[in-house]
Parts: sequence; structure tokens; C-alpha cells
Amino acid sequence: MAPLNLGDLDLTTDEFILDEVDIHIQANLEDDLVKEALKTGVDLRQYSKQVEDELQRIEQASIKDYIKESQNIASLHNQITACDSILERMEGMLSGFQSDLSSISSEIQTLQQQSVSMNMRLKNRQAVRSHLSQLVDELVVPGAMIQVILESPVTEQEFLEQLHELNNKINFAKELSFRETLACSDIQDIVDRLKIKAVTKIREFILQKIYSFRKPMTNYQIPQNTLLKYRFFYQFLLANERTVAKEIRDEYVDTMSKIYYSYFKSYSGRLLKVQYEEVADKDDLMGVEDTAKKGFFSKPSLKSRNTIFTLGQRGAVLSPAELEGPILIPHTAQRGDCRYPYETLFRSQHYALLDNGCREFLFLSDFFMVAGNSALDLFNSVMGKTLSLFLKSMSTYVSDCYDSIAVFLCIHIILRFRAITNKRTIPALDKYWDAVLELLWPRFELILEMNIQSIRNTDPQKLGVLDTRPHYRANPHPPWPTSVGILQLVEVENFVLKMAAEFPSRRDQLIFLINNYDMMLSVLMERAADDSKEVEGFQQLLQARSQEFIEEILSSPFGGMIAFVKESEALTEKGQLDRLKNDEARITQLVRGFSSTWKQSVEALSQDVMRSFTNFKNGTGIIQGALTQLIQYYHGFHKVLAQPTFRSLAVRSELINLHHLMVEVKKHKPNF
Repeated sequence: MAPLNLGDLDLTTDEFILDEVDIHIQANLEDDLVKEALKTGVDLRQYSKQVEDELQRIEQASIKDYIKESQNIASLHNQITACDSILERMEGMLSGFQSDLSSISSEIQTLQQQSVSMNMRLKNRQAVRSHLSQLVDELVVPGAMIQVILESPVTEQEFLEQLHELNNKINFAKELSFRETLACSDIQDIVDRLKIKAVTKIREFILQKIYSFRKPMTNYQIPQNTLLKYRFFYQFLLANERTVAKEIRDEYVDTMSKIYYSYFKSYSGRLLKVQYEEVADKDDLMGVEDTAKKGFFSKPSLKSRNTIFTLGQRGAVLSPAELEGPILIPHTAQRGDCRYPYETLFRSQHYALLDNGCREFLFLSDFFMVAGNSALDLFNSVMGKTLSLFLKSMSTYVSDCYDSIAVFLCIHIILRFRAITNKRTIPALDKYWDAVLELLWPRFELILEMNIQSIRNTDPQKLGVLDTRPHYRANPHPPWPTSVGILQLVEVENFVLKMAAEFPSRRDQLIFLINNYDMMLSVLMERAADDSKEVEGFQQLLQARSQEFIEEILSSPFGGMIAFVKESEALTEKGQLDRLKNDEARITQLVRGFSSTWKQSVEALSQDVMRSFTNFKNGTGIIQGALTQLIQYYHGFHKVLAQPTFRSLAVRSELINLHHLMVEVKKHKPNF
């Protein structure tokens, strides 16, 4: 049996408390052995004695075991003592190690501080070394540089490379001089002497290239390209010797200004030798006939005045192929005995100006390193005399020019060339283009006003013998400014009407008007949109006069029938058709007359129309209109005779069947 667990119960002290006894008793009663003993009814005293005996037995056994193991315990004690000694020595060693580690940590910290300090000093020394190395490199003038600058030609690549290095040293020396660096004085003398030598060689080289421009038959673009290859030479001069740079710039401007002036003056003069000898003068106006100028002292008139008032092939000068085509070579044209209108010469002259001007502006901007207004001023210094020559020549030509087409084409050439320079972003010639346009536009307007006034003042009776064919004065210009529109729609129309009034018969007047309106319309439709007001106006005029002419040519062979139809329709509207009931003889004559003569009349009408109109298409259109109108009149004749008033007439059976008539009429329509 297990002993009772009385815990810390002390029965010998004065502090014995019954409550505590109860607690211990209650705890022991919870013990499993006690519970078992209580359940079996064991006597507790007996049970207590058994417990004591058991404890004594166990105690005795324990003592015997201890005595039996005493040697082992003694040995264990000795071992423990030895371990304590060893552990004590180890503790001493570890304490020494700890002390040493503390000392090492302090040393490492010191070394770390020293390392940081050394690293900082190293960086500072490296930075100083870099600056000093650069300073030394810039201060030192290598022997190779001296030899190349003094001995090598300026066209050698090594000279250009050493010139760049010399320029850097010159700039560096200037910078050091501002800082008052003492070392600068050690190299200043040799750098200055090298600079003087380089400037001298460069000046001589560039001036030789500029002087080469002056040689006859020299293609100056070649030395210009060479100068562009060595554009750094001028940059070096501009940075280190501005006096020499200005000398070179002035020499170039003076040389090229004379070259361009001489070239274009000679070229323009030779171009004028291949111009048409026959040019318009103040008497070559739309309202002045050749016969009006004839006199003993009058000059011979132009062989073909149509070239003054019609564009023809002259407008081809504005086509892209010709506008930017090769310029004319005067001596080649002279050998071939070729002659050109003024606008062709003008195009060639100004395309040469455009090409050379654009190239020159780009060269000046690149080589002399200028831009904006400075570039424009330099360009004007070079090309100013040439441009003034052109303007003076233009002013002289314009003041005595009466060829409106030439002036107008020149205007458009300038407008196209201005667009080209704008596309190339070359503003150098903008003011020149404007100046030329300021000369040309007023003259163009003046020539047009002179033509308008001549038409207003024209007396058709003084124009000589007139015929009904198209008249050249009726040829309108292409659609241009407002004044030209007035000339086309008002003045020309009035002029044609004046001339038409000179014909004694209305038939001839209509033929004249239709022919001229048709020609004017064809010219307008070539140059203007089909829906323009000018085209629409002449179409209406042509249609009205054509319809009137159709009525005129039908009135002779078929006038009786037409009058009867119109009279019958008028009486029908009033309800008075019975008034014609007694005109049987008249109706019989009309029916039989038409049936017997209409074929011959239609044939004669067709031939007459084709003889009267020069435009085949216009003539066939009038014939078709006349035949269509004839069928309509005959259809109206049928309708009148179908009325109850005339149904009893026996002659109605002799009327031609309308379908048969239409078939027969088609045989007389000319084929296109």
C-alpha cells in the first residue's frame, strides 16, 4: 500500500490549524489506494502498520544497495571532482578568450575607421590626379602637333585632326588665363605661334579656292564643295582670328557677286537673241483690225495675231516636265535657228536663278555658319546685284509689253517657283518673287483694260469685209482675274453683237453668232470647269441663237405650214378654230406642197447648214434640231386636221404617216 500523502502538514508547530488537517484528509481520501481500502472495509490502523513495515523493509534494502555500490559512488564522486577541475580550467580559458575577443573587436573597429579614412584619401587623390592629368595633357604641346601644323598641307587629314587639337588647347589656355593659372604662361607662346602658322596656311588655302572661281569656264560648284569639306577652317578662323575670317568672307562675297552678275547678265542677253522677233505692240488689241493699222509709215503687222489672243501650246511651259526641265542653251538654239516666246526664256532664266540661288543659300548657311536674318543678309550681299539686274530688266520689258498671255504665264511661273523654294525651305528668294509679281500683276491688268477699252471703242464698219466664219477676236482668254471675266462675258459678247449687226440678213447674223459662240465655248471648256459661270453663260447664248436659227431655216421651205399650225393653236386656245373652216384650199395646198417637196427641202437645208458652220459637230446638232422641230410642227399639223372642224376634208388622206416621216427624216440626219 502506498503511504498517505500528508503534504506539508506539520503537527509539531503551534500553527496547527484544523482546517488544514481537513484539507489534507480530504486530499488523502481522494487517493486511489485510500478509496480502494475504504471500499473493501480494511482497518486503517492495520493498514497503517503494514505501511510502516513496508517502509522499513524498503529502507533496509536501500541501505544494502547503497553499501554495495559505495565504490562506484566514490569513483563517481572522484570523476565529478575531476570534471569540476576541468570545467574550471575551461572557464578560465574561455574568460581569456572573451577578453582577447573584446580586444580584437576594438582593433577591427579601429582598422575599419582607418580603412574608411584611407578610401576617402584615395578618392580625393584620384580626383586630383584626373584633373592634374587633364591639365598636364592640355598644357603639353606634342611634337607631332608642332610638326604637322608647320609642315603638313592643309588638305591632309592629319592637319585637320591636329587643328582640332590645337583649337582645344587654345580654348583651354584662354580658360586658364581667366583663372590666372601660372602654368598657362609656359605654353602660351608656342600655342600663339602655332595659331599664327595655322591661320596663315588656312587663309592662303581658302583665298586660293575663292580666286579659282574667277577663272573662265570654271564650274564654281567644285571648289564650293571642297570648301564645305573643310568648313572647320572657317570656324577656326572665326574663333581665333576674326579679322582674317572677315577678310575671307568679304572676298568670297565680292567674287561670287561679280561672277553671278556677269553670268546672268551674259545669259539673259544671249537668251533675248532667240526670242520671237514678232512681238505684240500697243496696236495689237482685240478691238483693232489689221486694216486699221495699215499706212505708209506703219510697220508690218504680225503674221498670226491668233498667238496674241489664244493660249495654244504656250501653256505647256507650266507643265512639270518643262517647268523644271533643263535651261535653254542660247548658242545651241541659235545654231538650230530656234525661236521661243518670252515666257519660255523667262522660265529658263528664272529656273537658273532658282537653282543657283538655292544652292548658294545652302552653301552660305553651312560654310559661314549663319542662319535666320544673318543668312538672308549674306545671301543678298552675294546675289543682290544679280537680283537688281533681273528686276531692272523685268521693269524695262514690262513697261513696253502688250502680250497679256506672256505676262500671265510669267506670273504663274513665279508662283510655281515660289512654291518650289518654299518646299525646299529656302526663304532667300521670297522678296524677289514678291517684287517680280508686283511688276507683272499691274501690267497684266493694264493690258486687259486696254483690250476691254479697245472692244468698247471698236466700230465694226472699220473692220473690213466680214464673213460668218469664227472671228479670232471672239477667242476668250482662259479664266483669269475678274477683269478677264468681264472681258469674256460682257465686252466680247457686245463686240460680237456689234459685228453681227453689220450683216444685212438675220440668217447671216445668226450664223456669225453661232459660229463665234461655239468657238468661244470650246476654248472656255478647255480652260475652265464645265459648271463655271462663263461656260454656262455662253451655252445659254449658243442654245438661244441655235434655236432661233432653226426657226429661220425652217421658215423658208415650211413657213406656210408652220404659220398655219401656230395660227390654229392660237385659235384653239380661244375656242375659235371654226374660223379656219373655209380655208380648205389653203390646207390642200399645204398638204400637197409638203408631200411633194419636203425631201428636197430637207436635203437642201442639210447642205446649207453644213456649209454655214465650220464646226461639224455643231452643224450636225443644228440639223438634228431642225429635223426634230420639223417633225413636231408636222405632228401639230396632224393634230389640227384631226379636229372635227376638218374631218370632212378629202385631202386628209394625202397626209404623210408620222412614223413613215420619222423614218425618212432619219435618212437625212448626218452621221457623226
